[in-house]
Amino acid sequence: MSANRGLLLALPKGRILEELTPLLARVGIVPEPAFSDESSRQLRFRTNDPDLDIIRVRSFDVATFVAFGAAELGVAGNDVLMEFDYPELYAPVDLGIGRCRLSVAAERDVAESDDPARWSHIRIATKYPAVTARHFAARGVQAECIKLNGAMELAPGLGLCRRIVDLVSSGRTLEANGLVELERIAEITSRLIVNRSALKTRPAELQPLVARFREAADAA
Repeated sequence: MSANRGLLLALPKGRILEELTPLLARVGIVPEPAFSDESSRQLRFRTNDPDLDIIRVRSFDVATFVAFGAAELGVAGNDVLMEFDYPELYAPVDLGIGRCRLSVAAERDVAESDDPARWSHIRIATKYPAVTARHFAARGVQAECIKLNGAMELAPGLGLCRRIVDLVSSGRTLEANGLVELERIAEITSRLIVNRSALKTRPAELQPLVARFREAADAA
C-alpha cells in the first residue's frame, strides 16, 4: 500500500448498505451520487473527503482487501472475520448493524429426532467451513463441510446433507423451506476493520476516522 495515496474504505454490497448509509452520514462521509444508484456498475466512488474513496465489493471480499492492504479500512461482519481469521485485521469498533446469528439448522423431522450429544461425524452444507469445522471439533465432532455460496436451505431437501450452517435473521427463510434452528454458533454484527500495518504507518489519518466511527456507533 502506498502512504502517498488517499485512504480507501471497503464496504459490502447488499442489504447491509441500507443500515450503513445513515451511519456513514453520522461519521460525516458522503459518497458521490453514483454510490446510491443500484443500476450503476461503478465499484469505486469519491466522497466529500478528497482523501477518502470508497470501494463496494462482496461482503466476503472486504476482509481480504483490507487484510492485504488494498484498502486501509472496511466494514465486515464478524462471521467473515471468524471464517478468515486474518491476523492483519484489527476490529476496533462494533457498529451494531447487520444483526443476525450464525446457526445450525435442519429439517423439522430431523431436528425432532436428532440428539447432538450422539454426533461423531456429520455432513454440513455451509458458506463457513472453517468456523463450522472449529465449532464441532471443539466438542469432538468431525464435520464434513460442503462449501456452498448460497441457497443453503435447499441442501437438506435435495439429499446433499442433513444439516446446514448459515446466517439467520428473522428465521422466515428457514421456516419457508421446512427447516428449524438446532443451535446458535455466534451472534453476528458488522465491525469496522482496519489494516494493522496501515494503522501503524498512518495513525494521524486513521485514528481520527476510527474515533468518528466509534462516536457514530455509540450515538445510534
